Amino acid sequence: MDCAEFAELVTEFLDGAMAEPAELRCLVHLARCEGCETYLDQFRQTVAAAAATAGTLRGSHLPSAATRDQLLAAFRSRPRD
Repeated sequence: MDCAEFAELVTEFLDGAMAEPAELRCLVHLARCEGCETYLDQFRQTVAAAAATAGTLRGSHLPSAATRDQLLAAFRSRPRD
């Protein structure tokens, strides 16, 4: 597995929705790739931040400035190619 394939499968991996052989391939890749391990952690943080703000995102309401700053920080801290 390469980094691009892992990035495509990250949501399925986090949801625990993949077959055991594919999950094992992801785990092996993560053990060898610090960049993808960081990406996975940042993805988890982004999902958590989005979930924490789900109640504030009704209709046309915009998230609070603090929520926006949290999400922007999560995206800015992700590794770049």
